[in-house]
Amino acid sequence: MTARYTPGHREGKNKEREFTVDAPSPLLAYLLVTLSDKSRSTVKSILASRQVAVNGTVTTRFDAPLQPGDRVRVNMEKGATTLSLPEFEIVHEDDDLIVINKPHGLLSVATERERERTAYRALTDYARRTSPDGRVFVLHRLDRDTSGLMMFAKSERVQEIMQRGWDEMVTSRKYVAVVEGRPARDSDLVTSHLQENRAMNVYSSDEGKLAATRYTVLKTNGLYSLLELELETGRKNQIRVHVADIGHPVAGDAKYGARSNPIRRLALHARELHFIHPVTHREMHFRTDIPRRFSLLVKQRDRTKK
Repeated sequence: MTARYTPGHREGKNKEREFTVDAPSPLLAYLLVTLSDKSRSTVKSILASRQVAVNGTVTTRFDAPLQPGDRVRVNMEKGATTLSLPEFEIVHEDDDLIVINKPHGLLSVATERERERTAYRALTDYARRTSPDGRVFVLHRLDRDTSGLMMFAKSERVQEIMQRGWDEMVTSRKYVAVVEGRPARDSDLVTSHLQENRAMNVYSSDEGKLAATRYTVLKTNGLYSLLELELETGRKNQIRVHVADIGHPVAGDAKYGARSNPIRRLALHARELHFIHPVTHREMHFRTDIPRRFSLLVKQRDRTKK
């Protein structure tokens, strides 16, 4: 059974409003309709003051394109400069572990620039609300703009067990991604040695750590392809580098050569997570839906063909 936890709810019902988009629209036009009790100048001020987030990411763009299913959250508190943490889905929780479905745009852990709006902080807040001495411990990370399954330990002992036996205990991690173009092969294994430079860019070279990614094309329209990718190793930015290496970067991934950003996010989602439970030793299997906007993107007809 899944559950949702929304830290923003603790601030009161009237300070934040949340809407689900049902038709394509520029953001300002949508806000003028949904916030019809506010004047146009007030709505524009709310947007300019960083009080609006789309799918968990704060934006000030009046022309930001909205698609059906997008979630728009508005902080109505006067003078607010940021929104509270976006809600996250708790996919599984027991005495030892929590598995969540992280939204894109949310950091896994704190950085020098951002310490509050993280999955770790949100889960710590949740744990302390359910138990005075509740804590969570990081097991792995997802990039800020990657959505999907993450798990955290609820004790240092479980964290140590999982980290010590990670390669044996985590039996499968699968992602889905929308990449630009269509790979020459319907399935393949991509391998390389990965290194990271001072600018924190990961790249394939003759040295570094061996990385292996297996992919399968699920659907394509020529312009974009939906891939399933399984990690045979777990290196930083591994998928992003490997699909770029074969000439088909993840849509929205300008860092690794993407030329388009059709859904205004990195089109990468951690879909499946299989592991051996560190305490019960049971096989645990979790799977999420393919993000709807990924599927819609590859359904669109290739307009370059007549």
